[in-house]
Amino acid sequence: KRLTHKYTPAIMSERPKPISISETIIEGSIETQVQKLQYSNQSVQLSLGIPNDCNQYEKRISLVPTSLKPLFNCGYNILLEEGAGMGALYKDMEYTERGARLIHSKQQIFQSDILVKMAPLGIEEIHMLRPDQIIISPLHLPRLTQEYLDLLKQKRVIAFAMEYIKDMDGSYPFVRIMSELAGIQAIHIASNLLSSSQNGKGILLGGVSGVPPARVVIIGAGVVAEQASRAAIGFGADVKVFDNNIYKLKRLQNQLGQRVFTSTINSEIFEKEILEADLVIGAIHSKSGRTPVVVSEEVVQNMQDGSVIIDISIDQGGCFATSEIRSIDNPTYEKYGVIHYCVPNISSLVARTASIALSNILTPLLVEASRHGGMESYLRQNIGLRNGAYMFKGCLTNEYLGKKFSMKSMDINLFLSTGF
Repeated sequence: KRLTHKYTPAIMSERPKPISISETIIEGSIETQVQKLQYSNQSVQLSLGIPNDCNQYEKRISLVPTSLKPLFNCGYNILLEEGAGMGALYKDMEYTERGARLIHSKQQIFQSDILVKMAPLGIEEIHMLRPDQIIISPLHLPRLTQEYLDLLKQKRVIAFAMEYIKDMDGSYPFVRIMSELAGIQAIHIASNLLSSSQNGKGILLGGVSGVPPARVVIIGAGVVAEQASRAAIGFGADVKVFDNNIYKLKRLQNQLGQRVFTSTINSEIFEKEILEADLVIGAIHSKSGRTPVVVSEEVVQNMQDGSVIIDISIDQGGCFATSEIRSIDNPTYEKYGVIHYCVPNISSLVARTASIALSNILTPLLVEASRHGGMESYLRQNIGLRNGAYMFKGCLTNEYLGKKFSMKSMDINLFLSTGF
């Protein structure tokens, strides 16, 4: 049966009257509404410390004043140790006017979340570190000791070596820019060392009418070789380049825009040319550890008196058996009658140019790290940055250093893949 419900007149009279609602109000209430979320580029708030490395050996600074604005926009609080930029002729005021905070205590600077240095950490500086700090600095292999690495392990920091950090295309940006400077500087330095006042052979790189030019041998065909070759040819010198990578030799020819003598290191010509050379420049870069020694002590012993060796590879151990690390204030020594110049931070001689060049690389790196949630988070996403990490929270992550000092090393990718 069909059930019906009958309302009594009393009940019907109590029903509320319908309310008239505008159609525009109804339409607006059912449309999808746009909700604006607050977004800020300042994804991290980290303190960025710039220690004072300025001394008789180091004049460069890692970040110049013009780099501060993009870093502030990303949320960094920049701390500058008093006098840090004086070696490159940057006054403290130039930093503080752009928002940096001037710090008078080295201890306070070394409590920053991120430290960017132009000189390797000293033993006394390592004692001031705290766990989970990010350290970005050069790593000079000849001066490295097991004690140094053990102390860093105890501090449980994340340390990056500038010379091993890769770019997205697989190149080494810090090495490349410093190599450009070093290549040009090497020729200027050699021109002075070959003079009689420096106990050199007393010859001019380019020679003069009726006098042959100096004979220059460059070992390696990378960026240093390109810049050094260009400068030496500009002086008028006779240049010969050796490298076992034929592709690099061909590329060098193309970059110079003219043909120069090229050959492989393993050839018989190599030793002969070194013995007859007035200037030999070592310019080999190792991707992970020490550069190979390609010139033996016996060969150096038979070189001509007053000839010059400039080992630009000294920051990775050097490619001459007779190379010994020196500093800018005492850059040369003589062995077997041959003048040796073995300074790892040769670009510090042009500190202002070098500082701007380095800052141009560091600034975008730090900005990208901030956008990805910080340096440690960015480390998990950037394989080139991982290549530069040699210490990760108490673990040595560079295989070469592990073998050199008989220390246990771990692949950093294992840590990151397990969410360490």
